[in-house]
Amino acid sequence: MSSDDQLPPQLTELGYYALSRHPVTPAELAAEAVHADRIGLGTAFVSERFNVKDAAALSGALAAVSTRLGIATAATNHNTRHPIVTANMGATLAELSGGRFALGLGRGIAPLWQVLGLPNVTGAQLAEITDIVRRLWRGETVIGHDGAIGSYPVLHLGVALDSPPPVLLVTMSPRTLQLAGRIADAVVLHTFLSAEATASAVSTVREAAERAGRDPASVRIWSVVATVGDDLDELDQLRRLYGRLATYLQGYPEILMRANGWRSDDLERVRASTAFTSARGAIDATANAVELAELAAVIPREWVSDCATGSPNACAAAVDRQFELGVDSVIMHGATPTELVPVLEAYRAIRSTRRALPANPGSVVLPDSSGVVR
Repeated sequence: MSSDDQLPPQLTELGYYALSRHPVTPAELAAEAVHADRIGLGTAFVSERFNVKDAAALSGALAAVSTRLGIATAATNHNTRHPIVTANMGATLAELSGGRFALGLGRGIAPLWQVLGLPNVTGAQLAEITDIVRRLWRGETVIGHDGAIGSYPVLHLGVALDSPPPVLLVTMSPRTLQLAGRIADAVVLHTFLSAEATASAVSTVREAAERAGRDPASVRIWSVVATVGDDLDELDQLRRLYGRLATYLQGYPEILMRANGWRSDDLERVRASTAFTSARGAIDATANAVELAELAAVIPREWVSDCATGSPNACAAAVDRQFELGVDSVIMHGATPTELVPVLEAYRAIRSTRRALPANPGSVVLPDSSGVVR
C-alpha cells in the first residue's frame, strides 16, 4: 500500500490560493502544499505579484513537494514573457508535475501595465497566445507569426507533449467569459461575485461554448469564495473580508461593480472612508483596526453576503451552495490549508455525489460515445 492510499479521498472540486495573504512568505509554500495534499484539497492556485511571488517558481515548488495536488496559475500574464518562454514554462511544469499543471492566463490590471511600460492585454491577444502555446506543445514549428501578440520569425520548442497542459482563463468580464467559452479548457471567476453574478457568468461561458460548437460541460468553471472562519480573531476576519474587498476596489472597481450590479453611490461612500483616503498601499495589508472597522460599517452587507463566513458548518454550506449556481469547482480564497481543515470536515459531511473531476484543474471527464464516464 502506498502512502497516498492512507490519505482521505481527494476533493478534486475544491481548491485554495497559495500564499494569498500579506506579507508573502514563499518559504511557507511547501509546508502548506504538503498539508493540502494530506487533507485532500484538490488544487493549489498561484497568483502572481512582482515581488517575491513568481508564478513559475512557486508552481515548480508545488509540483516538487506534492503528489496528487492539482496546480494552476490564476493568473499569470503573457505580456510579461516572450511566447516561447510562456510555452516553455507550461511544458516544463506539465512534465514536472506529471500532468497536474494548468496554465491560467488573465488580462491583469491596466494601470499596472501602464506604469511598467507594457501593452494592455486584449481578448485577441489571449486567443492568439492560447493558440500559439497549444501548437508549440503539439510539437509544431510556428513560422512568420505576425499578430496581436507580436511578430516572431520562428517559434519551436523541440518537444511534443503527450499530455499538454490545459489552458484556463481568469476573468469576470462578459467578453472574456465569452472568449473562454469559445477557446478555454477552464475558467476561474473572481472573489466577491454575488450568487447572481456567478450564475450569470456560468451561463455566459456555457452559452458561448455551445455557440462555438463545443460541449458546454467541457469547460470546467471554478468560482472563488472568500472563506473567513470565525476561529480567526476579529481583526483578522475584518482584514480578510472587508480589507481584501477594499483592495480589489482600489485596483479595478469598475469591473467588480459592473459584474455584480452594485450601486455607484455605495462605492463612493466606501471610497470616502479613511481606509481609502489615507491608504498607504494595498488596504488589506496596511489598514489599521479603526480603518477596517469603518470599512465593515460602510461596505453594504450584500456585497459580502455570499462569502463563506462564520462556523465551519456555515462556511461549508456556503461553499456547497456554489455548486447550485452551475460551477464545477470552488476555490476557498484567503485561508491556508491548515485553517481549512474544519471546513473540509464539515463539507465532507454534507457533500453530495458530484461529477467525477480529474486532479488537473483545467480538465473534465466527459461521457464517451456510449454515455459512460471513464
